[in-house]
Amino acid sequence: MNIALNLRLTSKILGTVVCIVSIAMLPAMVASLYFKEYQTAFAFAISSLLFLAGGAFARAFSRSNTFNIRARDGFLIVSLSWIIASLIGSTPYIFSGYSDSFFSAFFESAAGFTTTGATVFDITSMPSGLMFWKAICNWLGGMGILVFLVTLLPALGISGQKIFKAESPGIKVDKISSRISDSAKMLYLIYISFTLLEFLLLILGSDMPIFDAIINTLGSISTGGVFSHPQGLAYYDSVYIELVLSIFTLLSSVNFTLYPLLIQGGFSRFFKNVELRVFLGIVIFASILICLNLYLTDTYDTIGQSLRYGCFQVASFSTTSGYAITNYSVWPLFSKITMFILMIIGGCAASTSGSIKVIRIIIMFKMIQRNIYKRIHPRAFISVKIGETPLQEELISQTASFVFAFFATLAGGTLLLSLQGLDMEMTFSTALSMLSNTGIALSEAGYTGYFGMYSPPLQMVLSALMIFGRLEIFTILLLFIPSFWNPDRAKSL
Repeated sequence: MNIALNLRLTSKILGTVVCIVSIAMLPAMVASLYFKEYQTAFAFAISSLLFLAGGAFARAFSRSNTFNIRARDGFLIVSLSWIIASLIGSTPYIFSGYSDSFFSAFFESAAGFTTTGATVFDITSMPSGLMFWKAICNWLGGMGILVFLVTLLPALGISGQKIFKAESPGIKVDKISSRISDSAKMLYLIYISFTLLEFLLLILGSDMPIFDAIINTLGSISTGGVFSHPQGLAYYDSVYIELVLSIFTLLSSVNFTLYPLLIQGGFSRFFKNVELRVFLGIVIFASILICLNLYLTDTYDTIGQSLRYGCFQVASFSTTSGYAITNYSVWPLFSKITMFILMIIGGCAASTSGSIKVIRIIIMFKMIQRNIYKRIHPRAFISVKIGETPLQEELISQTASFVFAFFATLAGGTLLLSLQGLDMEMTFSTALSMLSNTGIALSEAGYTGYFGMYSPPLQMVLSALMIFGRLEIFTILLLFIPSFWNPDRAKSL
């Protein structure tokens, strides 16, 4: 039985993705015109028209009578979509003359769509239009271009379940309605509502300019960590702004499929979710530890300062948003290691945050607990449970495989980045920062989110790590497996 890839359908969907990204450039073009950055506006216009025509051509001439997307098609579509989106997103940086390096432009674009928020540019000279474009890329990448695309697929006569499953972060994405497209629409409705609410709070509760409020809203709701000033959020020196951004990065790091429960009045089910309770417990416990460590070591003069900086940076690292309001590289080693652990854990499944995710950490600890018990009682049958629900062994195996693949990729990335000759802390934390989509590292150079010290080839390594992390490694790794491309050996896919 031949189950070759449906390349025509794949091309049609990818053409739609290209059109979405092209249309998303138009607000950045308008912003460039408003700020009288005419060369940048022209770059957006050319890029948008060029790729919109290309996307429309792919859709028009890639007709397919088969509308069923198999798992292999879904994984291929997701992988290529993020790569193509990053390629398209890099063109305004090049066409505007702001960057003469494709590697740097691709890094900047990939950092946007993967919600990593890092940069290799000196943002003091970055045009406002390009800054707005990066924030838009973060916002689109936060919930996922393809989750948005799934809402459009029914109009194309296509089922998007395989795409939704391949793109959405986490080990399991619960459907919140009977149709997967309705689920995606509900997620985006919540995402947009959070975006508008945060924007209003920033405008009404502070003297932040409207443009800054837009940038910071798009950057924080996507847990991308984009900011509009070289000093980052420290520029505003506002506890209110820091509090608003912290709250919304935390909200975006919660499993979005839980929010409909609150809308429907299911408060008890919402707060009984094991992953949510563990995530909040980790944030609270880490905040207490770091604040006490900062105060007792006289890093700051008052307990108020220790609470302000400690709690904000805990929220930043645990949500992988990558904001910094202080130079935490001079903090005590205990605090830095604690934040390092938070960066590894990340937020919840089906959220905009990156890294391993809390649910996988829970499962790994449950596995360790079971193995310890079985050493004492080798004949006992013990299932791994989340709450009262026993997990299938296949899911447990997938979790263990992912965690191993995560650290293997981290080790490989660290080895490649060591060619730059930087210190161990910078090299290792940079690899983790990219893979976890956090965007800041544990060193003086990394807390600013600037990684321009890496050579162009290594910037591509950083870009690859970001995409691997955003698509949770296996989605990309599948493309390198021979059986993925061989129909006769891939019948199980």
